[in-house]
Amino acid sequence: MNRATAARIFDRGTWPEARRIADILRLETVGGVIMLAAALLGLVWANSPWAPAYEALRGVEFGPESLHLRLSLGQWASDGLLAIFFFVAGLELKREFVAGDLRDPRRAAVPVAAAVGGVAVPALIYTLVNLGSPEAASGWAIPTATDIAFALAVLAVIGRFLPSALRTFLLTLAVVDDLIAIVIIALFYTDRLSVVPLLLMLVPLALFTVLVQRRVRSWWLLLPLAAAVWALMHASGVHATVAGVLLGFAVPVIRRRAGEGPGLAEHFEHRFRPLSTGVAVPVFAFFASGVALGGFDGFVSSLTDTVTLGVVAGLLFGKLVGITASTWLVSRFTRAELDDDLAWVDVVGLAVLGGIGFTVSLLVGELAFGQGSTQYGDAKIAVLLGSLLSALVATVILRARNRVYRRIHEEETRDDDHDGIPDVHQRTPTAD
Repeated sequence: MNRATAARIFDRGTWPEARRIADILRLETVGGVIMLAAALLGLVWANSPWAPAYEALRGVEFGPESLHLRLSLGQWASDGLLAIFFFVAGLELKREFVAGDLRDPRRAAVPVAAAVGGVAVPALIYTLVNLGSPEAASGWAIPTATDIAFALAVLAVIGRFLPSALRTFLLTLAVVDDLIAIVIIALFYTDRLSVVPLLLMLVPLALFTVLVQRRVRSWWLLLPLAAAVWALMHASGVHATVAGVLLGFAVPVIRRRAGEGPGLAEHFEHRFRPLSTGVAVPVFAFFASGVALGGFDGFVSSLTDTVTLGVVAGLLFGKLVGITASTWLVSRFTRAELDDDLAWVDVVGLAVLGGIGFTVSLLVGELAFGQGSTQYGDAKIAVLLGSLLSALVATVILRARNRVYRRIHEEETRDDDHDGIPDVHQRTPTAD
């Protein structure tokens, strides 16, 4: 295949897309730092002399009992605030495939395949580790998630000269990963299903869809409908975060007329992404990360549990094998070529970084084992430990390449014609 026309893995993409992704990455990176601080606060508080106050705070209940919405603060964080997170994820995923670079199937194939591999292999590893523990089998989906905010925050710390293509790939992989996770939650973690509320949910969802398709932005119309969709989804027994994805998919991406300003999906994304990364996810992290380790002996004991071993192995090794192998298979069978600036060791480092699972992993752990159970406590420890190990190993791999990336970065950002667009985005590929 001619190198001028061969598909590229991790290529730079278009300049407008690169600028948009850069804006998203800045917010997600800051959000990852805030979330890390919130998670550490919850973990330290839960293991301090003031742990009863933490548990009391997490257990405070409020909400209308008549609507079955009298929930604890911890439940409001996981069921309510995370719906905002998944709404933004739905917006981003739809935008990527409708108007982003991934509308090209050749570009979409790699991150989609990598996300599928990064879900399947960790789930398989967890299942194999827990073959002799039927009571732990329901946690198979815990190590399948990648936390984009944490992963990008680590990527930012590793080195600012890492290629933007790696960051873009990680962002897209994590968004597709979130979509797969929400499908898993809907299909496999719905214990009871009430058909009437589920059918009634379609009414406000349809009204919301009609309004946004007509480019209506009035919050006093849209927010009550969105709340109704969420409440009815919650009452149906399907996890309420699914409502966030459905609402995100309903929002149109393409502008109705040229020159009318940002599309509605972009408008909502700008409004809700700061709320998601700066408030919703950190609050969830604060309430979800508070697990009592039980001292050194309790921590060591949890490390021998098959739930812990399965989750850690799935995050650290499953993501590495699943993402790397899927990417290689796509390149092998489509004859796509790795971008000239990158090497396969970069893909390996990125795959290990994909083992940082937090937000969705903790949510799945709660759904699988239930709040307050010993297995859920072990799952929390495993998610924290597996994410930490993945971050450390990825740092060792990618930092070794940082000096090379510095040189690449200097070449990419050169703007010799001073038109505000890096020359690398204006370069026309030539055949060898």
